Amino acid sequence: MSEFEASQQSATIEALRREIAEAYDEELELEIEEERLAGLVPPPEGTAPGLDRRLYFRELLRLQHELVRLQDWVQANKLKLVVLFEGRDSAGKGGVINRITQRLNPRVCRVAALPAPSERERGQWYFQRYVSHLPTGGEMVLFDRSWYNRAGVERVMGFCTESEVEEFFRSVPEFERMLVRSGIVLVKYWFSITDAEQSYRFEMRIRDPLKQWKLSPMDVESRRRWESYTRAKEDMLARTHIPEAPWWVVDAVDKQRARLNCISHLLEQVPYGTVERPPVLLPERVRNPDYVRGPIPAEMYVPARY
Repeated sequence: MSEFEASQQSATIEALRREIAEAYDEELELEIEEERLAGLVPPPEGTAPGLDRRLYFRELLRLQHELVRLQDWVQANKLKLVVLFEGRDSAGKGGVINRITQRLNPRVCRVAALPAPSERERGQWYFQRYVSHLPTGGEMVLFDRSWYNRAGVERVMGFCTESEVEEFFRSVPEFERMLVRSGIVLVKYWFSITDAEQSYRFEMRIRDPLKQWKLSPMDVESRRRWESYTRAKEDMLARTHIPEAPWWVVDAVDKQRARLNCISHLLEQVPYGTVERPPVLLPERVRNPDYVRGPIPAEMYVPARY
């Protein structure tokens, strides 16, 4: 190998290292942000120590690699996967969803986080607006809250009647059985946190201007109605835990452990393997001797402040 070739190889390896490091920066930024938040409010008494940082990152990256394999398997075999994430406000659902989707193809794995129903949607069959978000073959859909809003926030906050709640409980088991019979793999998670932990997380959001947008008036009111939410949750789990689509409860007081445990469990719900792919070879670039690249005016560039 000539000195020039060795230099080129070294530059390529260094460029690859930078690219890999940049790919991991997003996760590191998220963790640094959470550490900053934790410094604003002391954690509740009796809080268990967190996972070793290196262990957490090592396991997370390993699980994310497996998620990519699962994604490839779902796409290649035209599977349909639906995952519901339910739980109290600030229970950590969004954090887990972010780690699941972080390295996946958004055209294969997408998130459905529906806003409050419109006037037209309120006049529809209750499940109608959720049906339009269900996957076709080769897709994974993660519901950040789902049709179980009716059994939780809508019931507790008085946005529906008790007769509507009862109709929901009569309908939802058969609705989910229909989904499963149609070939959908349906996985349901409830993220469980303690009263003290929710209070702690709300206090962090109140004190942090970068996170205050996450604390809606509905969230604030949910603190006052903690026991009402508990009763609604217990009723929901008891009446909608069916063999075809059971509930899985994630202990979410420790965010890092909750993420690893949930992702690890999700990977066990769908048997998958390695999808063999032909090697990718980059073609030689076509060079036209008549082409001359024109200059870009200086005023069109974004100022280089960093």
